Amino acid sequence: MTDSDNNDNDFEIDLGALEETSGDDVEIDLGALSGDEPEEESPLLLDVEEQEEAEEAAAETEDAVEAALAELREELESKWGDWYVIHTYSGMENRVKQNVDSRAQSLNMEDYVFETVVPTEEVVEIRNNARKTVTRCVLPGYVLVRMDLTDDSWSLVRQTPSVTGFVGHGQQPVPLSIDEVIKMLTPSVVAKVNATQAGEAAARRSKKVEVVDFAVGDSVMITDGPFTGVHATITELNTNSRRLIALVEILGRETPVDLEFRQVEKVV
Repeated sequence: MTDSDNNDNDFEIDLGALEETSGDDVEIDLGALSGDEPEEESPLLLDVEEQEEAEEAAAETEDAVEAALAELREELESKWGDWYVIHTYSGMENRVKQNVDSRAQSLNMEDYVFETVVPTEEVVEIRNNARKTVTRCVLPGYVLVRMDLTDDSWSLVRQTPSVTGFVGHGQQPVPLSIDEVIKMLTPSVVAKVNATQAGEAAARRSKKVEVVDFAVGDSVMITDGPFTGVHATITELNTNSRRLIALVEILGRETPVDLEFRQVEKVV
């Protein structure tokens, strides 16, 4: 191990919560402005029996997740070695995992490099008004490795193709705490619990829903309704109702307008 190898190995991961912002301007509902009859909404309000069933399913899912996390903690605490984070080229996480595992076996280093994990999560994407469940990396560009850190094991991992370094402070890789490992692996645990729970509704409630076509801050063109042809800027997205809030200029003043996804097109 040389000083030059270690100079570029200082990476930090911020797992903090994101801040939420909201606006307080008056909103315009284009359904009312257009004079058209509002579309019949999906039955979001369940009757008492259905609501009780939904709450019971959600409680069962929550209990199952807590039990699975407790089992994961017990498993992690029983394993030998420390967990480290290695930085990789984005999109190469699974290839790096395969290469590290293969090098550990071929170099007879399996007693020092024990396990590599790519933390993943299940996300419901909305693309072209269609919902699709996909599995993706929780932390793109990072892979977990459980190992006994020695000069040889460090060299094995560091010299794996597409690995750019260990995450740490200064020149020394810093091992993760068990809590940090669990935090990174929790989305994978939730996905496994959902896969074993009866009923699609319980699974959907535990998945994140993301909009691929639009994002807050995007410029869009309104293609339907009284503001057809007007440019607007997205300020809020509602994935469940497939609606968005966008600012349009009315009489020299920016006014938030309530729109459906199908009523706008992204301006490239």
